[in-house]
Amino acid sequence: MPSLISQEEALRLGQITDHAEIEALVERAWRVRLERFGDSTDMCSLVNAKSGGCAEDCGFCAQSRFAEADTPMHAMMTADQILEHARAAEAAGAHRFCMVTQGQGLSKRDFQNIVDGARLVAEHTNLKRCVSIGHMSTARAQALKDAGVQRVHHNVETAESYYPEVSTTVRYEGRLRTIEAVRDAGLETCVGGILNLGESAEQRVEMAFQLAEIEPTSVPINLLNPRPGTKFGDRELMDPWEVVQWVAIFRLVIPGALFRLCGGRNENLGHGEYARLAVRAGLNGVMMGNFLTTLGSEPEADRAVFEELGLNVARQSDNGAHPRPDNRSDWLAGETPRTPVDELIDSQQDANFWNPATQLRHRRKTSVPPRPDGAPNAFPELVHVKPEAA
Repeated sequence: MPSLISQEEALRLGQITDHAEIEALVERAWRVRLERFGDSTDMCSLVNAKSGGCAEDCGFCAQSRFAEADTPMHAMMTADQILEHARAAEAAGAHRFCMVTQGQGLSKRDFQNIVDGARLVAEHTNLKRCVSIGHMSTARAQALKDAGVQRVHHNVETAESYYPEVSTTVRYEGRLRTIEAVRDAGLETCVGGILNLGESAEQRVEMAFQLAEIEPTSVPINLLNPRPGTKFGDRELMDPWEVVQWVAIFRLVIPGALFRLCGGRNENLGHGEYARLAVRAGLNGVMMGNFLTTLGSEPEADRAVFEELGLNVARQSDNGAHPRPDNRSDWLAGETPRTPVDELIDSQQDANFWNPATQLRHRRKTSVPPRPDGAPNAFPELVHVKPEAA
């Protein structure tokens, strides 16, 4: 679907500050969302299947070895452990489950764990299957598809012109190559980024139109949750009105994509008026439950912000075989497993959700290598070492 506004209009809309004008923008985006998707939703949940020790220098991430923050660690999960967390996500009402690992690539053994886990999730739940495992070849993407994965997530993170401020060890062009490999294998793409990394309004518009050129099935929008000890750890949270404003602008630029708010949404928006306003600005769903290294919301609260606007968050009986509302490829057919839980849970404690508060361990650092981009150390008391000695 072509963009509904030009770059010039997007920038003009990004510069408004009057709340009444932002509300009018939100209503415009809400009409587009309803026209394209009706009352359907696409709620996602994730598991952090492997965490910590990442060799890359992404400035927003505490998992990076260049971050002075304690490293959040979790060993690679087994396929059975992945399935256990998927069942919890299904019990909470998620439509989709994403298996996430740190870094820009997996060993053969770790990749096989993801493949085996995806196969179990396909066999034993009625969830759509996604992965986020860094760079990959078309052959690996095909192996994921053969195991029942339907979509691969791989963000561009920010505008190409601002990207060197975000990461220097992961090339922007490499991200695009992975997205192309995923598409070549016949998989759907999930491509988005993070707002509030210090980018300008012009660069936000640039990112929106670069995403429009990629034409991803799904666009996750993350809001910076500043982590102490990271490059962007001293930034302020976004103003909630600004968040809502940019969700609406992205919706108008990429009207055919599924939008969801992911990391940082609770810290930046809370659970009340602004969360509902963000849904009206064009969201199809949110990342339910917890995030990679931080806690999220209760399932009941996540569902409520959509239900209060008359949107349908109910699980569909054919969800796993004929993903709704975005089964654009329609390569999966046949019977799907019955959802094992008849009633949705309202609290995470009622199911084995991924829980970073209890399942992550944090390894304290005594030294970190200098960042490749020359950014200053957040904690001068930590002794720098050469990268090869880290």
